[in-house]
Amino acid sequence: MKILHLDSSILGEASASRTLSAAVVEELRTLHPSAQVSVRDLAQTPIAHLDGAIAAGFRSPGVVSDDAAMRVEHALSETLVSELLDSDVIVLGVPMYNFSVPSQLKAWLDRVAQPGRTFRYTDTGPIGLSGDKAVIVASTRGGMYSSGPAEVMDHQESYLKAFFGFLGIQRVRFVRAELLTKGAELRSKSMREALAHIPATVAGLFPN
Repeated sequence: MKILHLDSSILGEASASRTLSAAVVEELRTLHPSAQVSVRDLAQTPIAHLDGAIAAGFRSPGVVSDDAAMRVEHALSETLVSELLDSDVIVLGVPMYNFSVPSQLKAWLDRVAQPGRTFRYTDTGPIGLSGDKAVIVASTRGGMYSSGPAEVMDHQESYLKAFFGFLGIQRVRFVRAELLTKGAELRSKSMREALAHIPATVAGLFPN
């Protein structure tokens, strides 16, 4: 098994999503001791946001740039999509920022959505090409967005499920901690419940 572990929180060791994503990876490694883990910290080592010159490197027809710095960016785009395609499980640490995902993660998503590699368009609509992978999202929110009045403002989990579905990845699961800014007691309770939910989530993706 090959695991791709991505974190996107800007909070470092204080991050709840990093705590949960690390616990997910640990559970996967407990069940699959020979698993290989590749790690990308998208906040510590940011990926440049997509622009026309970067996108030209992986959109047909591909452009070979005369600029050395841009060739580095094109090579990075290839590395990122290859990591995704080579993985069996993708573990994402994703806090909600302003009702959506961190821009650091969005930069990665924009690089791996490559026509002809992770999806293609047909006369009957787009087809995902990314294979039968699993995605486990460690999702953290300051408020309550899984239900109640603010549910319509959830452009984090709904977006990730739609994005990976577009790439052909249907097994997307969430380990969620909410109400993290509503006091120490609620934060502690939510984190305990999320951590306790991890074994069942992982086992459900990989039944014996």
